Amino acid sequence: MTRYDAVVVGGGHNGLTAAAYLARAGLSVLVLERLGHVGGAAVSTQAFPDFPTRLSRYSYLVSLLPEQVASDLGLNLQLVSRTTASYSPVVRGGRPVGLLVERDEGEATRTSFRELTGSDEEYDAWRTFYDEVGRLAEVVAPTLTQPLVTDATLRAAVDPVTWRDVVERPLGEAIERRFRDDLVRGVVGTDALIGTFASLRDPSLVQNRCFLYHLIGNGTGEWRVPVGGMGAVTSALHASAVAAGATVVTGAGVSAVAPGEDAEVRWHDGATEHTASARFVLANVAPWVLRILLGEEEDPTTKPEGAQLKINFLLSRLPRLRTGIDPAVAFAGTLHLAESASDLEVSWAAARRGELPSPLPGEVYCHSLTDPSILGAVPPGTHTLTYFGLHTPARLFEDSPAQTKAEAVRRAIASLDAVLEDPIDSVVMRTPSGEPCIEAKIPQDVEAELAMPGGHIFHGHLDWPWASARARLETPAERWGVQTSYDGVLLCGSGARRGGAVSGLGGHNAAQAVLESLG
Repeated sequence: MTRYDAVVVGGGHNGLTAAAYLARAGLSVLVLERLGHVGGAAVSTQAFPDFPTRLSRYSYLVSLLPEQVASDLGLNLQLVSRTTASYSPVVRGGRPVGLLVERDEGEATRTSFRELTGSDEEYDAWRTFYDEVGRLAEVVAPTLTQPLVTDATLRAAVDPVTWRDVVERPLGEAIERRFRDDLVRGVVGTDALIGTFASLRDPSLVQNRCFLYHLIGNGTGEWRVPVGGMGAVTSALHASAVAAGATVVTGAGVSAVAPGEDAEVRWHDGATEHTASARFVLANVAPWVLRILLGEEEDPTTKPEGAQLKINFLLSRLPRLRTGIDPAVAFAGTLHLAESASDLEVSWAAARRGELPSPLPGEVYCHSLTDPSILGAVPPGTHTLTYFGLHTPARLFEDSPAQTKAEAVRRAIASLDAVLEDPIDSVVMRTPSGEPCIEAKIPQDVEAELAMPGGHIFHGHLDWPWASARARLETPAERWGVQTSYDGVLLCGSGARRGGAVSGLGGHNAAQAVLESLG
């Protein structure tokens, strides 16, 4: 078969989502994936061959995947809540202390705020701010799986102060106005910087858009752990697409897309070049990559730039913290390291000057506390640990990738060791040859392995998940935020208007645009 109703370029989670929806609607669908497996960044991997543990190698938590998508596609997927939202150790007056935030905030959270700041004022401000943001999320979340609404429509349904703080003015202004404590300010601000290299006061508001996406998932903003690792998300979507009749081909590197009334897609399987035609081509690749596939020259000036350091560890046991908190509590959620507001701004300024930050800000997660099924047959006490570093843009690694990567890992471990009673080196598992079970990925690795330009995990800066009052919304693709310069070529990945993170939104919305076009 060489002609299809739709060809999907890229078998990441969004491409599989689009394929499942279209195939369920009775369309013939071909999915082409360059790698030998589907999933893109949403994969589970046996990172250390001597141990059976399967880690979520790149992406690691799920929030934005709508329950509607999971229901529509009949996904066999279990997402589990973490018992701790976050723990942030810090030194105050020469004494190690920490800020604990429970997932369901109770007296322990209020007491932790009081012990850190000396009163209840900061916790009351925290509750007020997140109640307001929660109401914004409740308004925005249902629109993500609908045709784009306008900013004016949403603004009318949201408290004007919240809209100003999150949408109109740099987020750092609201954080500084609402909170007094440097650590509390930083904990709030980190959601604006995951995968985004910016100051909290950046006038472009790219940090505000990142913050919004981290807080609106299913109207709650909760980030959950997929049982079986991120690969379970991919497996469920793949099974749904194939069961509906989609054809999925791996090891198929797409080399060109020729738009037209019947678009043509060329790909190579390592031995033979193939061509397929389709009424629609859905691109689950970054817009920058799509332009090259469409025949345009590479433009280095518009290439996205990633800014994260990902490190996976396998530990013989969880290390003790200097604050004395139970490690099973501290590591169950997001452990913030060197992420006070002042730390974040100093680190951003250093990276902007071309310097690797020190201390290196980052966040740590222990998925095996929530989902021990990923461990496999390992000695009792074994746990995974994932570090996600901020303000490490690709430019820092350009001249000496291996050397700078090694130094970045050293600084990340130093940031972690600074809050630990047991250094990481004392608890990390080792291979039979004595090598530590530590795997690190810099933006260059992400680009080389996943074809994400610049290693940018969102395929580029996130957009507001709505349309401006002046936007053209005349075609189905425009109404669903998936349009390109060609009518039959649609974005279905993180580069779509409501893409970013493991959400399936790009795939869902591109599929809806196709179905609307077909009437």
